Amino acid sequence: MLRHIVMVKFKDRESVSETSDKLKKILVALEKSVDSLKRMEVGININTRLSAFDVVLIADFDDEAGLNSYRIHPEHVKVLDFLKDTMEKSAAVDYWV
Repeated sequence: MLRHIVMVKFKDRESVSETSDKLKKILVALEKSVDSLKRMEVGININTRLSAFDVVLIADFDDEAGLNSYRIHPEHVKVLDFLKDTMEKSAAVDYWV
């Protein structure tokens, strides 16, 4: 199984809670529309340090083909479009479990 983890930090610190909730809702909806997505967990950070990220995504796929299919899926592309306007930075890692 291939695990894909992404952490996101938002630009607007005044609306972090609302933006985090919106991103979580959009991401959770992907489970119903992306067949290659085997498991997903989305967490909203409770750490208030300025250096901390705001949201974490943990997603599992059978293989790299499944992850690549997810990356180009139209619903995932909508997530990327949302993040273009709201994200300050992100970090990602993919590894075999």
